[in-house]
Amino acid sequence: MDHQSQNTLPDIRKTLVLNAPIQKVWNAVATSEGIAAWFMPNDFQPEIGYEFHLEAGPFGKSPCKVTELAPPNRLSFEWGKDWSLTFELTELEDKTEITLIHSGWDINKATEFGESHEIVRERMNQGWGGLQKSLATYVEA
Repeated sequence: MDHQSQNTLPDIRKTLVLNAPIQKVWNAVATSEGIAAWFMPNDFQPEIGYEFHLEAGPFGKSPCKVTELAPPNRLSFEWGKDWSLTFELTELEDKTEITLIHSGWDINKATEFGESHEIVRERMNQGWGGLQKSLATYVEA
């Protein structure tokens, strides 16, 4: 997008078609148990403005806040101090297309742990690939 400053790094976008009905996929991304099953332990609640934490293992608890909730198609939340995560779901007959958007990357910023966004973005881009497999395994089971 042209209006972004040159300091922003592109969003990570991952799209996947899952062999599962949309409600099942929604439950995997928009319930505490679902998120814990393929992503991270958490105390998420599906309500706008709800503040929760993702348990990021050695990185401790990441504060998050629900910013958008439109079941069963869209969920967004702030993650940590700079990022936001969005899940967009589209029903395709008996399958579901899900797009994950991880945004908030800035070339001049570092994470709470002092790593540059540029480095972390590369790692997360790879990481989301693995997480997609976990999500697919979970909802297609």
